[in-house]
Amino acid sequence: MASLFLGRKPRLQKSLVISVVGVLWVGGNAWISAGFLRSLEWRYLPPKNLPKAEVMVVLGGGLLSGDYPRSSPEVSGAGDRVIYAAQLYHQGASPHILVSGGEGVLSNSENTQAEDMAGLMEKLGVPRQVIWLEKASRNTEENAAFSWEILGSKGIRRIILITSAMHMPRAVLLFERQGFEVIPAPTDFSITQRSWKSLFEPAPVNFLFNLIPNVSNMAQTTSVLKEYLGLFYYQMMRR
Repeated sequence: MASLFLGRKPRLQKSLVISVVGVLWVGGNAWISAGFLRSLEWRYLPPKNLPKAEVMVVLGGGLLSGDYPRSSPEVSGAGDRVIYAAQLYHQGASPHILVSGGEGVLSNSENTQAEDMAGLMEKLGVPRQVIWLEKASRNTEENAAFSWEILGSKGIRRIILITSAMHMPRAVLLFERQGFEVIPAPTDFSITQRSWKSLFEPAPVNFLFNLIPNVSNMAQTTSVLKEYLGLFYYQMMRR
């Protein structure tokens, strides 16, 4: 669109078009996108022996509401965090689970994310009485602040934090800023060891395929950029 207004300035128009094509190619390139995402996701890897804590905190965002015509809340791409929390509970990682998440900025659901997560965990065999709800938060900063209000009053400082791997660095920063001792338990990894190695297979077809930008890679790069901008903002606020 901007290039139309620069019709009388062909040099600027050409530079703008080249810049846009360059940004699209870099952002949509499989190697760049995967490497960028890996730099976030692999910052915290699941430990072989996860230390125990008094409570697990599970951040909202892993479920879709049970609004009609859905028969019940459904698991989204980030729903692994709810399943992983239930698995860790059954393994004895923690005696309690705090699910954190309100309605969200764009949600019209009758239930909060915390209520939907608690309901799914019950179906996965987690007793309702061990699940604590934080139903007011709308973003990660509020997840941390409102979780502190609940757990700090109980004298709880050491937590197992469960969220998507890409989101974990920012979540750890915000929860530690509240005063928690955080044990990261990331899930929902997009970049696995096998998928990362496959990017560097010498087959010509793979090379050409990975070279071509696509919408999926561009969306992934955009999500990572948002996380890095959030990290930068909160680190600057801390200073």
